[in-house]
Amino acid sequence: MSQSNREIRLKRRPSGMPTEADFELAETPVPTPGPGQVLVRNIYMSVDPYMRGRMVDRASYIPPFQVGEVLSGGAVGQVAASNNAAFKTGDFVNNFSGWREWFTTSGGDLQKIDPRLAPIQAYLGAFGMPGLTAYAGILKVGELKDGERVFVSGAAGAVGAVVCQIAKNKGCYVVGSAGSDEKCEWLKKNARVDATINYRTAGNLDAAVRKAFPEGIDVYFDNVGGAHLNAALGHMRMHGRIAVCGMIAQYNATELPPGPANIINVIPMRLTIRGFIVSDYMNLTPQFLADMGKWRAEGKMTWHETVVNGIENAPKAFIGLFKGENLGKMLVKVGEAR
Repeated sequence: MSQSNREIRLKRRPSGMPTEADFELAETPVPTPGPGQVLVRNIYMSVDPYMRGRMVDRASYIPPFQVGEVLSGGAVGQVAASNNAAFKTGDFVNNFSGWREWFTTSGGDLQKIDPRLAPIQAYLGAFGMPGLTAYAGILKVGELKDGERVFVSGAAGAVGAVVCQIAKNKGCYVVGSAGSDEKCEWLKKNARVDATINYRTAGNLDAAVRKAFPEGIDVYFDNVGGAHLNAALGHMRMHGRIAVCGMIAQYNATELPPGPANIINVIPMRLTIRGFIVSDYMNLTPQFLADMGKWRAEGKMTWHETVVNGIENAPKAFIGLFKGENLGKMLVKVGEAR
């Protein structure tokens, strides 16, 4: 066993786009589990766009990270030693103690995962929080109906790719927006979308959306905000729904951007715009996993992962989210299964 435990701490609060100088790598001793505790070695950790909001010192739905303290986030690890009858050595567990290689816990924050249902790292992506976000967002918040017209921004990301496939599994016409030809090609070949928009090369985004949706949009799943939200608002069908999952376009803004110029369309088109947080839908987890397992077995659910090796590279992976460097889920591999 390694005699050191490497972890990433927040060195200072970022202003605008984060830089690697906002983080620091520290070493501490590998902890020893006490009575009733388990020792977990993380294997994969997740970096997610919502973490940017936690680097700002403000009240929100989740407490902000503190300067000088180790960061936290989703991770999958393996029990290395156990003094807790509920866990045995070798168990794979989901946890929220990422950004470090080792940690001890009484086990209340751990969820056992089944590597037979999906690879362990998938529990940080398609079978984990991003997947549940997609599932709840499109089916419950977006109130998706079979055969509708669906627009997804950030469609090649961890959440968006699952949204696209759920909608296709419901017989919908689906258009996904992404930032490269490679991502658009993956969406057409693997996520089975009907059309794609490369927003970096499309020129006039509004015109591209209009062309993709000659009959309008029933459900817009928003991961981006900004120009995408503005374009979607201009082409919604009567009683359309907009599920607002994220607005990555403004996460690093140093001042508030202007609001959608055509927000007035909400009134005549009787639109519903609803933001949501995945933690409000944890009760859907059993049905979510059952449906995902069924779709995967039928060849109707796939995913892609971008894996960065080494916990020391976690800040670089996190920053890469805002530069569009990930196709699918961005993961950091921090250990090996034993």
